[in-house]
Amino acid sequence: PPAGAEELGMRLFADGLIQGALQHKAESDDVIQKFTKNWELHRIAAVDRTILRLAIYEMLHRDDIPPVVSINEAVDLAKKFSTEQSGKFVNGILDKVKSSILRPARTAKASSEA
Repeated sequence: PPAGAEELGMRLFADGLIQGALQHKAESDDVIQKFTKNWELHRIAAVDRTILRLAIYEMLHRDDIPPVVSINEAVDLAKKFSTEQSGKFVNGILDKVKSSILRPARTAKASSEA
């Protein structure tokens, strides 16, 4: 059956995230390298790298997604699709990224009031 409006909306949203993460891959990799001392990028599990790239793109370039939401979603994805320790690893890196960005930390409630 053809996709409904809700599914099309999700696909458009996901496509925007995917394209943005791909366009900003080098920038995200630099950020990952900055916060993963003594780890070469290729040593990080591929799933974790991809999750980090997506979340970093969201945190740096998507004002419609609060950083805390990006972190929570990334941790959930890492726990579900990667190793047992990935959730903690991803959370640690993204928490450092969040602390380094200049835009104010927002919550989902704050962003919906705007």
